[in-house]
Amino acid sequence: MERSQHKTLRQAYGFDDVALVPGDITINPDQTDISFAVDKLNLSIPILASAMDGVVDVRFAIAMGKLGGLAVLNLEGVQARYDDPSIVLDKIANAPQQEVTALLQKIYSEPIKENLVGDRIRAIKKTGAVCAVSLTPANTKRLSPLAVEAGIDVLVVQSTVTTARHVSKSYKGLIFSELVKQLPVPVIVGNCVSYSACRKLMETGIHGLLVGVGPGAACTTREVLGVGVPQATAIMDCAAARDDYFKVSGRRVPIIADGGMRNGGDICKAFACGADAVMLGSIFAQTKEAPGKGNHWGMATPHEALPRGTRVKVGMKGTLEQTLFGPSSVTDGTQNLIGALRTAMGVCGARNIKEMHQTEVIIAPSIKTEGKFFQMMQGLAKC
Repeated sequence: MERSQHKTLRQAYGFDDVALVPGDITINPDQTDISFAVDKLNLSIPILASAMDGVVDVRFAIAMGKLGGLAVLNLEGVQARYDDPSIVLDKIANAPQQEVTALLQKIYSEPIKENLVGDRIRAIKKTGAVCAVSLTPANTKRLSPLAVEAGIDVLVVQSTVTTARHVSKSYKGLIFSELVKQLPVPVIVGNCVSYSACRKLMETGIHGLLVGVGPGAACTTREVLGVGVPQATAIMDCAAARDDYFKVSGRRVPIIADGGMRNGGDICKAFACGADAVMLGSIFAQTKEAPGKGNHWGMATPHEALPRGTRVKVGMKGTLEQTLFGPSSVTDGTQNLIGALRTAMGVCGARNIKEMHQTEVIIAPSIKTEGKFFQMMQGLAKC
């Protein structure tokens, strides 16, 4: 008997599976335009720092703003739960690995203090830096008015997976179309990985979208839940939704690749796949300005019943400025990210980010190993 087909599978690709093809013309890197805009907010570099407690605190947000990027402060993390978060951060950094999950669960059981929400935002704003904050959908209605009153410039509503329609027992959940009308600041929403979810979220009127489920260095969502799409494919699918939505609406909603980028090469691939900006965690956790002291953990890590992340020791390599603009003291591509992006755009013949989207991307799983025998042996010797 002929067997009917139940499901079909399509191939999906991550950054290690693809490579960029140089263009037919080349451009001087210093003549490339890498600016990024969300609604009326303009940034000189298209890089955001993840809303993770080991990455962003008030000090880091100010430093990132001065360098032209945007750091997102987690308003449900230790900064909004403890008067002196540095004490808590020291405990997390120094805890034995086998005890850290229970410690995180205990630390994040402390209630969010509404007065600290305003205090942290005002501390950033008084320096003149742009202030972006992150909330989960469950707390957005309660805390977003306080954040707006304190002076935020951008609100990021973020959870592991976000959709335009959510079914729950509550009478009326968070409705993005209503939220964007109520707030006087741009609203970025995340995270999603599919064409249809991306398109429906854009139709609610949001101003930006985070793309990525589970690729982060400290995230274990893919192992715990089995959910996720490799980033190269996820970005391409969401970029297609962005472009199709623009054709019918005339409104361009930027997509931000969130997670999975370990070096400049991955970042360049994210832009070629269609990202308008990138959000980085582990790379910034390695800077001297990061509050995690060389440690990195995800937003979902302290879940009381099902932790979906772990603390990872990433070490400290250099300053935030060195990471973004060099000079690089390492050869692994984790420093001078802006130099890498501009150079890649130059060799691909892209004058701006939109033209970088037109770069040819090929399937090339041997791109990092071909001809690299001695580098691979040297890397194994260090392990």
